[in-house]
Amino acid sequence: MNQQHQEDLAHIRSMMERSSRCISLSGLSGVFAGLSALIGGLYVFQLFKANGIEYFGGQQIYVPASLVSQLFVTGVIILICAFVFGLLFTIRKSKKYDLPIWTSATKKMLFNLTIPLLAGGIFCLALLYHQIYGFVAPATLIFYGLALINAEKYTFSDIKYLGFCELVLGFISLFYIGYGLVFWIIGFGILHILYGLIMFKKYK
Repeated sequence: MNQQHQEDLAHIRSMMERSSRCISLSGLSGVFAGLSALIGGLYVFQLFKANGIEYFGGQQIYVPASLVSQLFVTGVIILICAFVFGLLFTIRKSKKYDLPIWTSATKKMLFNLTIPLLAGGIFCLALLYHQIYGFVAPATLIFYGLALINAEKYTFSDIKYLGFCELVLGFISLFYIGYGLVFWIIGFGILHILYGLIMFKKYK
């Protein structure tokens, strides 16, 4: 009887976990989002080189308006790729383990994730408008970190550790403005891949 009670409690606990948290997120989505960021970052380095900009030359970089638009488009493409990969792997995991995708927990997670991201997006657009390009990379890391921390209570709690890492990396990059792209690649590329692999191994 005692064993039956323990099994019932475990089942109830599992049901409560499913109803209160979005647990259909896949670690592979983080891996492929990170790979997208790495590829995008390397492409940006090539853009700098093609425009005669020596990124590690130790001098202040002048970014022409035509290049800014290319960088913006590249960023949007990376964002779309990360979103598509996240959606595909989440659907794949939900079908494999018979998990619901669109639940009240999912809605709350997206809401809490979107608010800091939207605020950060508007802030970055203002930086671009005023041609303050050096703070764009740190701002994206900082607001993204805040978004992950804010959404943690509605998904895997592990995501807050990635959020704090992004936040700290963003703060550090504020003092190394000329190397924003390097910090951006580390934050959105390498950290995403490491986090995705850890999550995949832990929750596969």
